[in-house]
Amino acid sequence: MNEKGTQEKILQPKSGWVSLFGNLFLMIAFFAFAMLEILGGEEERLSPLAILALILFIVYDFIIGPILFCGLKVLRPKEALVLTLFGKYSGTIKTEGFYFVNPFSQSVNPAYQAYQKQLMSGDKNVERSTAALSKKISLKTMTHQNECQKINDELGNPIEISINVIWRIHDTAKAVFDVDNYQEFLSRQADTALRNVARLYPYDVSEHGDEKSLRASSQEVADKIKENLQEKVEVAGIEIIETRIAHLAYAPEIAAAMLQRQQAAAIIEARQKIVEGAVGMVEMALKKLNEQEICELDEERKAQMVSNLLVVLCGNKDAQPIVNSGSLY
Repeated sequence: MNEKGTQEKILQPKSGWVSLFGNLFLMIAFFAFAMLEILGGEEERLSPLAILALILFIVYDFIIGPILFCGLKVLRPKEALVLTLFGKYSGTIKTEGFYFVNPFSQSVNPAYQAYQKQLMSGDKNVERSTAALSKKISLKTMTHQNECQKINDELGNPIEISINVIWRIHDTAKAVFDVDNYQEFLSRQADTALRNVARLYPYDVSEHGDEKSLRASSQEVADKIKENLQEKVEVAGIEIIETRIAHLAYAPEIAAAMLQRQQAAAIIEARQKIVEGAVGMVEMALKKLNEQEICELDEERKAQMVSNLLVVLCGNKDAQPIVNSGSLY
């Protein structure tokens, strides 16, 4: 291992079919040779050649042959096999197929080993995943969702937030040997990156709307989390493809107060729109009356008309009309 971590070595092993049929042929050949020598002899006692054939048959068919069968490995697409020989890293097989490797080689997967330890310890809350059920390393694109965390935003408001991380392994040697458990390492670093980035933004934009926030700028926040997380997990040979905010809300202790605040802001904004529209309609009405010379109104009557129209247009309830049958003046 050097300063850059364990360097991945790609192996090109021999075809497993040649080894399989060759081993079967030798096992059958030694069996046939032993039977011919034992049954073909005319003497009551076994000849030295028959004894030798019997020893070869026993040694190969019951010891060497089964050991060689242990070296046969099958890899499906998007799988890798990290091999060690007597504790030393031998290399990684990344191409799907049927192969023969050194039968004394061991495949290593920290996620599988951690899963087996949890099972042996009797942990009922053990998390099962595809990567933990096999000694092979999955090269598929996978999704990790961290638990919802309570974090203070830039303004100090407690919020609850969680993210989805889409990731894959691009360097199997680093994933296996440079960290203890790459899945747990990714989970811890995702929590840290989320905290580091989320506290730099407020939950929502201010009244002026000239700043970025977790709710309004979710894509930028997700990109920053991805960049921060990629720096942390590079040592484990993990590539972060994408991050997305999965859950975002105020903490329960302030959720009700913040909801009232949002409702008040929405009511004020709606009232502003209503008043702007009502003023425009009153202005248009006075302009039309003046242009078409329907009637002439003095300033007092104009003010009264404006007041009545604003009451009708801005009121929460429908106005009750009153018919004036007398003179306007």
